[in-house]
Amino acid sequence: MRTRLHAVRNVLKALLLLGGFVAALVALGWWIGGFRLGSVFFVVGLLIAATIHWYGPRIILASLGARELTIAEAPLLYTTVERLARDGRVGRPKLYVLADGHPRTLAVGRGAGEFAIAISQGLVTLTTPAELQGILAHELAHARHRDVSIQTPAVLIALWLIEASRIGGFLERVLLFVLAPVAASVVQLLLSPRRELAADALADELCGSPHGLADALVRLEQATELVEFKASPATEPLYTINPFGADKLAAMFNTHPPVGERVSRLRGMDPDWRERLRAA
Repeated sequence: MRTRLHAVRNVLKALLLLGGFVAALVALGWWIGGFRLGSVFFVVGLLIAATIHWYGPRIILASLGARELTIAEAPLLYTTVERLARDGRVGRPKLYVLADGHPRTLAVGRGAGEFAIAISQGLVTLTTPAELQGILAHELAHARHRDVSIQTPAVLIALWLIEASRIGGFLERVLLFVLAPVAASVVQLLLSPRRELAADALADELCGSPHGLADALVRLEQATELVEFKASPATEPLYTINPFGADKLAAMFNTHPPVGERVSRLRGMDPDWRERLRAA
């Protein structure tokens, strides 16, 4: 029941975001040129909203340089994902690969039946099978809760606002100073850190143990401290943890609870793990 309410809330947020986006464009057109221009902006807004809904995941994946991963390239990975998707009662996602060494993964999509997971080559190389399974389960949980339904459009709109500042020439810094807080406000208003804790809890259920994901979070945090990550800060909500380190601009978009808190919660789901470890 809680999962269903979580999903419904996220779908309503997505509708509110796209509806608000169209309304903002109509208001801008009306202010500039009255009813006639407002009507034009209404049509344009509907087209943009439809593009965000239907093609938003592809746009984000393309902007990150992701390439679709075929079953022949990674049969074991697809087998793991299919099993987790079946247990989590979601559709089988498309898998994409990010061709770089920074360990990270993300999920984008329109819902539990239509979504994709992108995995970096660095993540596959760095993590153990149990850790990778925990991360995949976490991303599948975001689809089950329909987090992807709101994460994808929110991040895409924030990306466009950040990129809009780059056309300003010598005014770029001024535009970034104005638009970055607006983009961050959209993200912070719609994406709660609690969604990450809920995804962690469901990942524990899917894997039958919280420790694979807990170990993976520690490993990812250590990698973030050692390897500088360069990407648009607006993409921060998509990743399993915040990969940007102490970057000030990225901190505006941070929607993740501290890794230490998440690991403590996960370990607490299996309070007897220390005793079993000593016995082994």
